[in-house]
Amino acid sequence: MTQLTHLIDSVSRGDSSAKEDLLAIVYDELRRMAAGQLSRERAGHTLQPTALVHEAFLKLFEGAVQPDWNSRAHFFYAAAEAMRRILVDHARRVKSQKRGSGMQFLGQVDDAVDNAPLPEEILGVNELLDKLEADYPEKAAVVRLRYFAGLTIPETAKALELSVPTVNRYWSFSRAWLYSKLNGRFSPTASL
Repeated sequence: MTQLTHLIDSVSRGDSSAKEDLLAIVYDELRRMAAGQLSRERAGHTLQPTALVHEAFLKLFEGAVQPDWNSRAHFFYAAAEAMRRILVDHARRVKSQKRGSGMQFLGQVDDAVDNAPLPEEILGVNELLDKLEADYPEKAAVVRLRYFAGLTIPETAKALELSVPTVNRYWSFSRAWLYSKLNGRFSPTASL
């Protein structure tokens, strides 16, 4: 049993001191996941990778019931799901604010910012992800880790304990499925 697996097991059994040790071990990987996701967001995004990691970690432990993760893959899937919820909630808050209130014109906007997903797109993908999960849960898990957690194909394969070719197939299928359901509502982004 690896140290990470042992800590996950200890946290699941209610060992509160293991939470700090767990965070210390997974922090760099969670921060890389958060930075990958936030790199695809619009410039001026109010969340920073460190804040996203800490919010996600707190979300993993909210409630009275201790989480019951049965593996490394299960833990990272739960972390990706927590990040997804935080980003979706953030997108909802941004969308609900009056457009342009307090904003200043900054001149030219570079291509990377133009290609970043809008809050409406994040919400649209989130809604469709729930539908994808109903029919294809394993493919939805790949989308969560790729789109919302920013993992690469090999990182996703490792987190879900799948082969790289399987993750590639699931990712290709899921992207095609999501594009067909988006039905032109949003322009495709490089991240999807």
